[in-house]
Amino acid sequence: MVLIGMLSFSCSTEDFPEDEVSNISLQNPPPAKNIEIEILELINAHRISLGLNALNNHNTIKAVAYTHTDYMVEVDNVSHDNFFQRKNSLMQNASATAVSENVAYAFSSAQSVVNAWINSDGHRANIEGDYTDFDISAEQNEEGRWYYTNIFIKR
Repeated sequence: MVLIGMLSFSCSTEDFPEDEVSNISLQNPPPAKNIEIEILELINAHRISLGLNALNNHNTIKAVAYTHTDYMVEVDNVSHDNFFQRKNSLMQNASATAVSENVAYAFSSAQSVVNAWINSDGHRANIEGDYTDFDISAEQNEEGRWYYTNIFIKR
């Protein structure tokens, strides 16, 4: 029997000192996948159950999330590498005043990745944070394992 580790990490602006970083170039993300739609719906359902506002999908966020998920698949590593590039891009292109992200790897369903994030203090803080918009990118590597980047912004 093979045991596959499932990993997830959270990140927000407060986690890192401010660095000078160049902006990232935005590419058009692929159309939303069913798993991405389910994750966004589950996160909004969780927020609504707590009396919080539902978050709006935002195509610029999706494009930025996609660049990072594609990067994680390419380097075969889940990370917050280049977070400040994503943050700066969203500040410039989406009028973000605050940015946070959750990333994950190897969860096979929307429910499993959202449950893992909700059961983690740092991830839950991002999900339940004072944000207005969000989006997600989920991509599979050649072995069929999923990588996720879920970004939240406040405008």
